[in-house]
Amino acid sequence: MKAERPSSSEHKAITPAEQGRSSFKPPRPLLATAVIGAALIGYLVHKTPDARQRLESMAEMAQALGDLSESDAAVVANLLAQPTVKEKSRA
Repeated sequence: MKAERPSSSEHKAITPAEQGRSSFKPPRPLLATAVIGAALIGYLVHKTPDARQRLESMAEMAQALGDLSESDAAVVANLLAQPTVKEKSRA
């Protein structure tokens, strides 16, 4: 009895000419959420005035462009409204 095997000459995979270049482009709101998320993590970890300013400016810009949802903007605003440990100790 002989097992049937597909011939290597029948079908072959076709690879695009430009490997390494992705054609995927995330939607702007998704990209804005990712960038603001990174700034938010930086602020929560470092708690520096620079990190806070970066987060505020990123959120304001994304909201002005319409790329940040109302609920996401509210989350950022609530986190910025809470004083950090460093700010509490100064008061």
